[in-house]
Amino acid sequence: MLRLHRNFLIAAALAMLSLPFLYAALGAAKPVAAWRWMDIVGEGGTALMAGVWLLITLSSRPGGLVTRLLAGGLAAIMLGCWADCMDEFFRIPKDEVWDNWLEGLMPLGMLVLTAGMYYWRQEQFSLNEHLQKRERLFRDHRAFDRITQLAGAGYLRTQLRLERENHPGRGCALVLLDIDGFHRINREHGQREGDRALQAVGHMLLLNLRNEDLLCRYAGDRFAILMPCTGAQEARAIAAHLCAMVGKMRHHGSQGLIAISLRHACAAAEGEADELLARLGREIDQSAPQPGETVLGGQRAAPT
Repeated sequence: MLRLHRNFLIAAALAMLSLPFLYAALGAAKPVAAWRWMDIVGEGGTALMAGVWLLITLSSRPGGLVTRLLAGGLAAIMLGCWADCMDEFFRIPKDEVWDNWLEGLMPLGMLVLTAGMYYWRQEQFSLNEHLQKRERLFRDHRAFDRITQLAGAGYLRTQLRLERENHPGRGCALVLLDIDGFHRINREHGQREGDRALQAVGHMLLLNLRNEDLLCRYAGDRFAILMPCTGAQEARAIAAHLCAMVGKMRHHGSQGLIAISLRHACAAAEGEADELLARLGREIDQSAPQPGETVLGGQRAAPT
């Protein structure tokens, strides 16, 4: 990300480096005895931290209006505080006004930063809506899987516990989905294609889920869905629909089309989470097709 903002960073760094030479050329150095160390540490430390925040912002965001406002505001605050710090080392004549203009960069930067945060807030609302089926009640980036960008089993258990605590009398269902013969995809097409298949399945499931549902990558090639306000029978119908949609998906690998099918198991979200997930896992394993059988839409087909 920093490469995208290289010119901006170079300009900010040159401005920071030029300020001491500007003050030295147009002002008179103060004796060490006149230095006020608390002001130096406070103003210099604020400039340093604003610079760190600027680097963090530019290293984690793409270009755009929000990024420009946030970076511009932080850069102005950094330069304004740095100019204020230079006043502790150099004495500027009272009739010079450029020094005051430089120090005025700090309140100007706060204004620009506030505008950036306003638009960032609107951006977050859009992202929250996009991530609703991945996060649901709270956000924890540590819980997300690197490949599918879905939360893992620990996050699912936490969400299940919160659902029971917040709505003790409300029905809730849990669905476990398994990619049939996923090991064959890895063996025949390679792990990279296997990862792409996981991503494709995750996207297809997200497109067909309700807004209140939560999709997680449970383990390996298995996905889990928490469905609030849903009975087991309704959950089975939804799971069958999801399996059918994934079965109709045309996933293009490097060596041609890759057929992907899912198996599912559903149950009311009652009892201990680990016991429930283990029971659903056993049900998934028992539904694995025998040699000569295929899986269509989550259901076994007769041997050919």
